[in-house]
Amino acid sequence: MAKIQGFSVKNFGTLKDITMGKLWNTQGKEELTPLTAVIGKNGVGKSTLFDVFGFLSDCLKYGVEEACDMNGRGGFKKIKSQGINGPIEFQVYYREENNARPITYELSIDLDEDERPYVKSERLRQRRQGQSKGRPFSFLLLSNGRGVVWKGESRGFESKNDDIDTLLEEFSSVESPETEVVELSDKRKLAITILGALTEHPRISLFRKFIENWYLSYFEPDAARSLPLSGAQKHLNRRGDNLGNVVQYMEREHKHKFKKILEKIADKIPGIEKIDTEPTNDGRLLLRFNNKGFQDPFYAQKMSDGTLKVFAYLLLLEDPTPPAFLCIEEPENGLYHKLLETLAHEFRQHATGKKGGSQIFVTTHQPYFVDALQPNEVWILDKDDDGFSSIRRASDDPLLVNLVNEGLPLGSLWYSDYLDSRA
Repeated sequence: MAKIQGFSVKNFGTLKDITMGKLWNTQGKEELTPLTAVIGKNGVGKSTLFDVFGFLSDCLKYGVEEACDMNGRGGFKKIKSQGINGPIEFQVYYREENNARPITYELSIDLDEDERPYVKSERLRQRRQGQSKGRPFSFLLLSNGRGVVWKGESRGFESKNDDIDTLLEEFSSVESPETEVVELSDKRKLAITILGALTEHPRISLFRKFIENWYLSYFEPDAARSLPLSGAQKHLNRRGDNLGNVVQYMEREHKHKFKKILEKIADKIPGIEKIDTEPTNDGRLLLRFNNKGFQDPFYAQKMSDGTLKVFAYLLLLEDPTPPAFLCIEEPENGLYHKLLETLAHEFRQHATGKKGGSQIFVTTHQPYFVDALQPNEVWILDKDDDGFSSIRRASDDPLLVNLVNEGLPLGSLWYSDYLDSRA
């Protein structure tokens, strides 16, 4: 399954310039782990970092102008780092499969002459087979809506120059059946949205599908208590208000597996003896939770926020076709602290499973959750004196690694302010 090995963000809110994991030009760095957690105090930018993935996903689906205004972002000027010149920039370094050559996606967003957000530049590049050094070759290159794209599954534009406009001058004049000059009618749309729908651009298509497959969890227990209209749905949506529809799908399409899933989940939630379903007259399914010591079951509408969250997360991990990239912001909210270690282990088991589960990205401020993690899985986000965020990996501190190896839990070290004091 596809995996993000690293990414960088510039001029996005408090994230003036941060990098996590490995990029094409930082091969000595360790790539992101299958399970990655970001910790830090309130106000350091965890939510902003989480929203990086939501923003990119919205840019692909709706365009950059709409993405700037969506989900309470407030427009381009609100999300851009204050007092900083230059565009908002993203770089994603990902690998489609374990044996595939990594691909780098670069996106730059700025304001046009009419003060509207637009795609200033967009680029995809990849090293050729056997190439271990030097600049990757660009196979998609656009500036101000105009550029060049290389068809097929291999090759690209070879040049020692890295300036996009200079590169476009070089390659716009290249006459080859493998190259195509493109000009977008709307500079506010991503080229990967349009070109990724064409079969002659398989690498672009794969990257587009990769982003489309991202899942960002904004689970709301109250939404999960609703009774949606009958109709099986394969995947849990962001808010979780189709939980009953997903249960209906699993009950219908994976009946025996779903029964085992319910038994597994019931075993992990304190006080729950059994979970099953009850059909309604209009074809919907009600979730029934049998608590120990009670003869009559409780329905989802009467269950606690924490119970519903654990159920939703574990059901999400049991998705027959899980998303490639799964983001969860503060999964600990409303959960009993002893459940957090179990949840962390479930996340890691899913992310590292032989069947190729989702890569999981989590933000948290709960030490009990961090206790179950390893130093290379944890990143510490800080707020510097200039008001912008910086980030570091816990495993970059050799003394901290030694303390964890000696048996001191990482979350306990964080609770004692040890991680913060070593910034």
